Amino acid sequence: MRIDETVVSRAIIERYMDKLLSCLDVDVEIVGGGPAGLTAAHYLAKHGVKTTLYERKLSVGGGMWGGAVMMNEIVFQEQARPLFEEFGIRINPYRDGYYTASSVECVAALTLAACQAGANIINLMTVEDVVLHEDRVSGLVLNWTAVDIAGLHVDPIATRSKYVIDCTGHDMGVAQILSHKAGVKLVTPSGEPVGEKPMWADVGENQLIGHTIEVYPGLFVAGMAANAVNGGYRMGAIFGGMVLSGRRAGELILQNLKS
Repeated sequence: MRIDETVVSRAIIERYMDKLLSCLDVDVEIVGGGPAGLTAAHYLAKHGVKTTLYERKLSVGGGMWGGAVMMNEIVFQEQARPLFEEFGIRINPYRDGYYTASSVECVAALTLAACQAGANIINLMTVEDVVLHEDRVSGLVLNWTAVDIAGLHVDPIATRSKYVIDCTGHDMGVAQILSHKAGVKLVTPSGEPVGEKPMWADVGENQLIGHTIEVYPGLFVAGMAANAVNGGYRMGAIFGGMVLSGRRAGELILQNLKS
């Protein structure tokens, strides 16, 4: 077989454009490809929900790759063990109720599961705004991350969805945009993103599921963004709550879509 460079280029362009066009009008858009976002994408897609995940960086995985202080092992608790097993991740008991796993294997497994369930993952794409129709988040405003980094004056594109999940971690990026630009009141004590408290892993992990909620019509928060928006404690280098929160967001949205 003789390789034609233009055929290679045409294949990439055509297939990518087909994929991007299919993402313009979906059921759920997830912002942030960390463990919470990937778990939510997998859960929703496997239940037939048309789902797109946007990641601003080259690679998904968020803070999971580095474990803690660049030691690429992660820790999770007993409550999350069934989820890690569902993804086929090899886990190692450490002490009573504590488990470890390779952070690299975890990111790879979560990503593969989300993709094979049918979720689309678009990397190198930054969310710079939300679409707000009649007091409801109804989509996202997107631009290439390279445009953002270069500071170029280039207009974005917009998408449409029934729900958005903010999985942007400590930055709580989507909630911040909505609060600051639209001046709307979120379902928080102050009506605004509260910001995370210092580290208290036990309390933070236990708060996380309760903080995984719809904070404004059409906008859910999950993962570290859920605790940050609602003023919860940070948890540090334990990842059970991240995947449990992602699944919880998926469950809540699936219930809403069915009702």
